[in-house]
Amino acid sequence: MLDIYVGKKARSIIEQQGLHQQAFSMFLGASGGPKWFALFGLDKYLFGEFFKGRNQPLEMLGSSAGAFRIACFTQDDPVTAISKLAYQYSESDVHTKMTAEDLTNMAEDMLEHVFTDSGIEHVVNNPIFKANFIVTKANGLVSFENKLVQGFGLLESYVLNRLNRGYLNLQYERFIFRHQDSILEIKDPYEIDTQYINLSPENVKDSLLASGSIPLVMAGIKDIAGAPKGMYRDGGVIDYHFDISFNKSGLILYPHFNKAPKAGWFDKKLSRAVSADNYDRTVMLVPSDEFIAQLPFGKIPDRTDFETMDLKTRVKYWHTVFEETEKLADEFKRVIDQQDLSVLKPLPF
Repeated sequence: MLDIYVGKKARSIIEQQGLHQQAFSMFLGASGGPKWFALFGLDKYLFGEFFKGRNQPLEMLGSSAGAFRIACFTQDDPVTAISKLAYQYSESDVHTKMTAEDLTNMAEDMLEHVFTDSGIEHVVNNPIFKANFIVTKANGLVSFENKLVQGFGLLESYVLNRLNRGYLNLQYERFIFRHQDSILEIKDPYEIDTQYINLSPENVKDSLLASGSIPLVMAGIKDIAGAPKGMYRDGGVIDYHFDISFNKSGLILYPHFNKAPKAGWFDKKLSRAVSADNYDRTVMLVPSDEFIAQLPFGKIPDRTDFETMDLKTRVKYWHTVFEETEKLADEFKRVIDQQDLSVLKPLPF
């Protein structure tokens, strides 16, 4: 039902110290649109119970949907916040005639629904759950909103990435909008340019919107407060599922819907694997193949559902997935309560 994959260093730490919330110093949230619905029950348990009462900082890094989730986890009532986000998103009436601007406006409305002014304050100033959002600055053809021009730029990106992931530097820069008290820094084996910008009340919403602004699908976000002028897009372009290391000790908790993470958006259909060394201290919580097989349609939600299902069918399906994921939370709780380390598996890559 729930597969728990651990790096070699993570296994060593857990065997010595046990599996408990204080062992974790970081949390990761991946891109993937509605695929994160497969983690909904886990999200509620982790931030409603597992990390409840925590008294030491937890650095949280996310891109796209992962950034939206992390913003919810900073709130006074994270379970209510993540539930509002999930149900607002799942019930959105998205259709093929909508423009990029329409979809961006819908995302803005979602932010307004989930995050009040006090909610923004929690994102910026929460002393325990420290939010960090990954955003991509697009340069050259990929910075244009014209779909034909942008499309040529994305084709160039695809070719460059096939040759060497590091060549994405020619078109993109990684920006991490981080908590003002964060000391989080990353190390990228592909040396993609990275800049750090402090989160502020003036840039929280724009950095969140930009982190989820899928190329060709949504409009980019221009000139984010506190950052260099330019066009900002989906953080998943560079960091789809992550292939980076961090300057933090302790374990990294990574609920993920895929046991084979891909570094960037352009790697989705490539055989290129992430480095196991970058996951050495990571604990991945992944819905098992058997769990996914018993879901409606035998799969987890994804963006193609907007195109292949009518609204009523899709909402019913996605809400069923929400309910089923409570079983994943129950299983992780059992593992924690019983300290059942026998279920830990080596990384599958």
